[in-house]
Amino acid sequence: MEINILAVVIVLALICILALLMGLVFIYITTNPDPDMRRYDSEKFFIDPNNPEKKTFPFPSLNSDATVELSVVVPSYNEELRLPIMLDEALEFLSERQKTDRSFSYEIIVVDDGSKDTTTQVALQYSKKYTTDKVRVLTLAKNRGKGGAVRLGMLSARGRHLLFADADGASKFADVSKLEECLKKMGNRENMAVVCGSRAHLEKDSVAQRSYFRTVLMYGFHFVVWSLCVRGIKDTQCGFKIMTREAARRLFTTLHVNRWAFDVELLYIAQKLKIPIGEVAINWQEIEGSKMVPVFSWIQMGKDILLIRLRYILRIWRIPAKSNKQD
Repeated sequence: MEINILAVVIVLALICILALLMGLVFIYITTNPDPDMRRYDSEKFFIDPNNPEKKTFPFPSLNSDATVELSVVVPSYNEELRLPIMLDEALEFLSERQKTDRSFSYEIIVVDDGSKDTTTQVALQYSKKYTTDKVRVLTLAKNRGKGGAVRLGMLSARGRHLLFADADGASKFADVSKLEECLKKMGNRENMAVVCGSRAHLEKDSVAQRSYFRTVLMYGFHFVVWSLCVRGIKDTQCGFKIMTREAARRLFTTLHVNRWAFDVELLYIAQKLKIPIGEVAINWQEIEGSKMVPVFSWIQMGKDILLIRLRYILRIWRIPAKSNKQD
């Protein structure tokens, strides 16, 4: 009887080991080892509503010197209703800043991530009003995911500092000044630094409004991020981050993840490259219409974070010692 039990245990253990090995092999053969730098032909241009001629997006512009002070990349998917609120607030702040500081220049790049609504048309109204020197619209041929949209926007940007901000307007745009102040204090000899907007100071109030199950999932997600990829950052997922041009070049030519978990990989790469990372508390409010499904999205992102770590452990993905400059 004891021999039979031992035999069953050994067989089950072998099955588990075989399943694990098969899973690792599957991950290895189905993973693209290179960052997703592809562009469709239509993504190489932006439209000037005041001039019917197509204009070429600089790409990858990060290999060239900056020509404006601040680039703001706004990933947008089906945001025809929320985008105008965000753009009105951002442009009011940036325009007033330019009036008081003539040396300040900026651009906003709205990246329409394959929307099924009129997001592009809504954004083009701002290009018409403010000119394409201030507002450019990059319309993706197919949905890439938030990470893919941010990457293509960053690689088409002209700024000395680059910020990406969610289209929902949940973050108070004027808080960019706090992030910039922190960024300027952090630059190292290679002029590389990243500053994350943070909602961690609001977590106590938000927990009081959540169910016990959602609270457990939220803390479980934080633990997965901390244990597998990123430590020392309280809020990795806030869609309000700024970085120097040099840091953006290193990070976005190495980044692989196209969807929600891209922030985690971005900060993981930054920590591995020893790029200084700051975190600044910002004003933030919940906006209706979120694309995130609280329970499903956290579980999905937890799985993606586990896969990020496995892919780096297996050395399918690698962090180059030098920047992956693209021609």
